[in-house]
Amino acid sequence: MSLIHIFATNLRMYRTEKGLSQEALADLAGLHRTYISAVERERRNISIDNIENIASALDIDAYLLLQNHKEE
Repeated sequence: MSLIHIFATNLRMYRTEKGLSQEALADLAGLHRTYISAVERERRNISIDNIENIASALDIDAYLLLQNHKEE
């Protein structure tokens, strides 16, 4: 499984667990909604800075977005 797929899956999971729309998450992270959408659809690569921004907006540690939870 690719890291971008793991990230996209985790992003969607944590975002929905927090009850956030893509637009609400984008606002909290200082990003654009279409960027969040593209990342969740595995259409965009993401920088470490944006991983940190998203993790902060979700109030989680950044490493959780990169962790393959299916193998745990």
